[in-house]
Amino acid sequence: MTTIDLSEKRILVTGGAGFLGKQVVNQLGEAGAQADKITVPRSRDYNLTQMDACQRAVEQQDVVIHLAAHVGGIGLNREKPAELFYDNLMMGTQLIHAAYQAGVEKFVCVGTICAYPKFTPVPFREDDLWNGYPEETNAPYGIAKKALLVQLQAYRQQYGFNGIYLLPVNLYGPEDNFDPRSSHVIPALIRKVHEAQQRGDKTLPVWGDGSPTREFLYSTDAARGIVMATKAYNESEPVNLGTNYEISIKDLVETICELMDFPGEIVWETDKPNGQPRRCLDTQRAKEKFGFTAETEFKQGLKNTIDWYRQHAE
Repeated sequence: MTTIDLSEKRILVTGGAGFLGKQVVNQLGEAGAQADKITVPRSRDYNLTQMDACQRAVEQQDVVIHLAAHVGGIGLNREKPAELFYDNLMMGTQLIHAAYQAGVEKFVCVGTICAYPKFTPVPFREDDLWNGYPEETNAPYGIAKKALLVQLQAYRQQYGFNGIYLLPVNLYGPEDNFDPRSSHVIPALIRKVHEAQQRGDKTLPVWGDGSPTREFLYSTDAARGIVMATKAYNESEPVNLGTNYEISIKDLVETICELMDFPGEIVWETDKPNGQPRRCLDTQRAKEKFGFTAETEFKQGLKNTIDWYRQHAE
């Protein structure tokens, strides 16, 4: 496999100041990239839904890693589907086009597991990506991100543009987004348990019935996988990044309660949505194509995330 030497490359990391982005910037450094050659555009200076901002951002860059996204949990997806569709589509599609026009050597697009059909056979294989419509609550976001895969494949076919597309499963870890209005399931639960403890509650209400399953990838592992692909993967097919470890929401809630020493009763709010029934990835392609496997044991990753939150909670 041909690998890129990152030490002399000028690298743009959109979303590089975010939860995953900070880890990617760290991992780029570990892989030999020079700190003064890594650029992290800030949203106040670069509104990437505008073409001129995308053009300014990609000027003089060799590699673009596109992580920036307007993203959130089920609540945000139900409340703002139009914004999530428009913002993610416009950011991605214009950035890819600007990068192609500017002669960028490689474009790394980080997609979303929400792009998979609602009833994908488990474990999710990349070849199943188009076999149905995504889960309704996050379909606008998932389809906007999936369109970028089509664009990269088209630009490779017509222009020989080297764009790759990665599909990380749900992420978690220290510095995650713990805002209850937009957070994903792990940070939302950690905060919920913490606040229940502060109030001395005896019960913990949780959305859904606990039956859906999810897979979670520790942010440091995800970042390492993204950098490994940046260096060594140069093909058009999308690649899953995950752990191949599936856990039910019920078991997840119980594990978090146990790690946080919360003895209260879990009350399932079955009138609230469950989201996609099952999520677990086939992770063979990442292993075969660029040697990536996740390393962080799930309970340890949860413990690290809980410890970080407790230190930083108001």
